[in-house]
Amino acid sequence: MAGSVPPSLQLQSLAALGERHPDLVVEVAHPKIIQESGAEILRYADLLVGSPSALADQTTEQQLLEASHRWSHAVFVARGALWGTEDITRLDEAGGLQSLRVTMATHPDGFRLEGPLATAHSTRPRTVLYEGPVRGLCPFAPRNSNTMAAAALAAPSLGFDRVIGVLVADFSLKDMHVVDVELSGPPGPTGRRFAVHTHRENPAEPGAVTGSATVTTFWRSLLGCCQLPSKPGIHLC
Repeated sequence: MAGSVPPSLQLQSLAALGERHPDLVVEVAHPKIIQESGAEILRYADLLVGSPSALADQTTEQQLLEASHRWSHAVFVARGALWGTEDITRLDEAGGLQSLRVTMATHPDGFRLEGPLATAHSTRPRTVLYEGPVRGLCPFAPRNSNTMAAAALAAPSLGFDRVIGVLVADFSLKDMHVVDVELSGPPGPTGRRFAVHTHRENPAEPGAVTGSATVTTFWRSLLGCCQLPSKPGIHLC
């Protein structure tokens, strides 16, 4: 912040947050911020979570919910690169969602992986690094699983344990992030299922974690949550 933010506007310690009387705190740094300080922030302000992968940790999610209701502040979660968020939620609420799968593919340089995924090697042009429940992916790809985490929040009947996340390293995607969302409902009277498949290509600087269009989407989420009522709970925006 030095040189770009006046010292008077810099907060050196979250312990002094209450002295600033904020309306909204925006997190865009790392899920650890939410896990370590999210509940305390809610004591003083609404919170916009830019790293929804933090909520894959059940203790963190519960702490945020309890703090939100205790202090009557809202937890807003940015949808990021997830296309069709409202449609997914409406279908889920109507009992029409049976499966949801989110695949994110980009060049290996665009990943910031931890744990066992950090040592995974992409020896082929296209390699699946992970395929399974989103809850199992978020701790090892905290900055590359936010779209999948948003999907889990958009479909609470499936949640982090039943929404499937797929992380793909693709050497051909040097300047692009590709997100595929596939969902289906239960069989109808004819035995056929309702199904949707969206394919999103998001330009990105080589090696970037976030695509260019996602920045605009986050800005719209920020403006949108400022117009929503501050009511307890976790709300996608």
